[in-house]
Amino acid sequence: MMSVVDRCRCQVAAVGAFLLSAAAVSTAAAADWIPLWSQGAPGAHGTEDEDVPALLPCLVTGENRSGCGVLVCPGGGYAGLAMDHEGHQIARWLNDRGISAWILRYRLGSHGYHHPIQQGDVLRAVRCVRSQAAAAGVDAHRVGIWGFSAGGHLASTAAVHFDTGNPQAEDPVDRLSSRPDFAILCYPVITMDASFTHAGSRRHLLGPRSEDPRLVDLLSNEKHVTSRTPPVFLFHTSEDQAVPVRNAVEFYAALRRSGVPAELHIYQRGRHGVGLGGDDPVLSTWPARLEDWLRLNDFLPAR
Repeated sequence: MMSVVDRCRCQVAAVGAFLLSAAAVSTAAAADWIPLWSQGAPGAHGTEDEDVPALLPCLVTGENRSGCGVLVCPGGGYAGLAMDHEGHQIARWLNDRGISAWILRYRLGSHGYHHPIQQGDVLRAVRCVRSQAAAAGVDAHRVGIWGFSAGGHLASTAAVHFDTGNPQAEDPVDRLSSRPDFAILCYPVITMDASFTHAGSRRHLLGPRSEDPRLVDLLSNEKHVTSRTPPVFLFHTSEDQAVPVRNAVEFYAALRRSGVPAELHIYQRGRHGVGLGGDDPVLSTWPARLEDWLRLNDFLPAR
């Protein structure tokens, strides 16, 4: 019998339409990416791939669909995108569990894009996924977001700086909520506070305004958690030398103060950027904890 991954094919179309693509997630061509804005992204400097924020869908079909969908945000310090172990591998993991995935290509500070460009990209991406949900067999109220490192900062930005949509918008996508229904944050950059941020992410995200205290406060996402922040699963390691584990701890504490359902797993050992844990016998157990959490919160069916 074919696996879910074999059945899952990348889809290419304008927003809201899906045509079967011949390319698997791991070998996706440029043409398989769906731009977030069909008429060009706001603030774009050009028309190269780096100027065009886009989604790469990998959708589960048939009886294997769980009805859940996840937007995946690879990390890379807002300077690059770790598309393999924090993008394509994540989509395959989700597909194996009946969850459709959309990988996000967002704009980067290394290409001259700084806040609020990235926030605009991720909020538009959540809306786009929600607009495509019905066609993909996904419940529009079971759309989550999963981010790694700087992609974790971007995902946490969506979790705290979302809006409910503009009902008067000419573009129907902009009428939809940009609030994810849950968030998965792996060794995430959370804060812009210089005492425990990742300096490179802060520099590439904020650009020439990296010392602006108002902007630093705005994008220190641990300060903006409310009771409307969606449920969150966090994974980090104590040995992370790039993004201090305090980022996850402070965000978890803020979630608990606001009464938001949350689960935090901190592993003693492990470098930054471990993805799904590879063949490490200890670190590779953390995705099972995530699967338990997804089932506990009804984003996956109980066994």
